[in-house]
Amino acid sequence: MESNNNTSDSSQSNNSEVLKKFEEANKERVQIIKKEFEEGFKFLGNNPLSVSVFGSSRFKENNVFYEHARKLGGKIASELKYSVSTGGGPGIMEAANRGAFEAGGTSLGLTIHLPREQHTNEYLTDKIEFYYFFSRKVCLSFSAEAYVFYPGGFGTLDEFFEIITLVQTQKISSVPIILVGKKYWKKFDKIIKKHLSEKFQTISPEDSKLYTITDDFDQIIEIIKKAPQRDGLNNHRSGLEV
Repeated sequence: MESNNNTSDSSQSNNSEVLKKFEEANKERVQIIKKEFEEGFKFLGNNPLSVSVFGSSRFKENNVFYEHARKLGGKIASELKYSVSTGGGPGIMEAANRGAFEAGGTSLGLTIHLPREQHTNEYLTDKIEFYYFFSRKVCLSFSAEAYVFYPGGFGTLDEFFEIITLVQTQKISSVPIILVGKKYWKKFDKIIKKHLSEKFQTISPEDSKLYTITDDFDQIIEIIKKAPQRDGLNNHRSGLEV
């Protein structure tokens, strides 16, 4: 019986130690998250009008989508006087930032800290680094007047479906979601309309109207120009998430 009591005491002591470490780790995480949101929202507040651009980090300078994003970034900065916001890395992010930078506009990078250092592109007029992907994602979608998506991998698709879900569920106000690269996005469009909506009916037919697929610069600029200017704080006060 004494042996059992000793085992029980030891087990309780170990559990208490594990619980203490768990609580300390959680407290540290919450502090980091709180700081990232506070600093991220302050960063965005200094640049209230913006367009967030997403896409693959693998595209090089001679890639057709790189060239398109570079030109579009320049048009957004010069014609609309909006900031261009990206994840601050290479590929499409670099291209959009580069276009805005070369046009003399505001080029923002919301970068991420990774175990393997991700290259930060050199065309940023201002930047802020995040540790957590989700806090960076919230800030990239917090107050943009439009979202532009180029072809990309898992990260780009994750960001696309995150934002379109927020719009669909009215957690953020209706905002233009523009998909550039018809050859890439038309296959997704077919899956969404034929597979999800018509065959399985897991979404409503009108959900496929939440985005626009186009490669036309004039149409993209016109869509952004007509979009109402957003105020994330007002969205929050009205009961909607940012």
